[in-house]
Amino acid sequence: MAYEPWQPGMIVTQGRLASISATWQDWTPVWTTSTGANSPSFGNAVMTTRYAVNATTVMFNINITFGTTTNFGGGGSADNWRFSLPVAAANLTLMIGYGELSDSSVGIASRMGARPRLTTTTTMEIEMAAGRLDAGSVSGAGLIDAVSPWTWATSDTLRAFGEYEAAA
Repeated sequence: MAYEPWQPGMIVTQGRLASISATWQDWTPVWTTSTGANSPSFGNAVMTTRYAVNATTVMFNINITFGTTTNFGGGGSADNWRFSLPVAAANLTLMIGYGELSDSSVGIASRMGARPRLTTTTTMEIEMAAGRLDAGSVSGAGLIDAVSPWTWATSDTLRAFGEYEAAA
């Protein structure tokens, strides 16, 4: 049953409760770039990507540990990564959640904050939102790509969660 706003006089039924209750499900985002060139691929990355819809609110959780056969795209700092949304968004939003990026070659202190944002109504990009915890250097600023905030490699991680308004 599709979501319908609650109206006076409506009766509570199993279908009505199911339509207003979020149910988490798996989704595999499509990984592209802002130019469409130098397409990355997950390869054997370990991924847990889930979402739930509650009325017109979409909640998501992404946890990716890149693998030995992951292709990071190689497009350089002008070709930002994009991840498809599980449900189209109602509008563009500069911040829809929070995330963490981790460079496994340096250790746990190499983590840094990130912020997912809607750059189209069907994709999100991840923006660097803070420096590394160990105060180590990062390359570039702004949206992440194959070489920002560092050159990505096996066992590096990208984690994000958030919510946004679904398109009607």
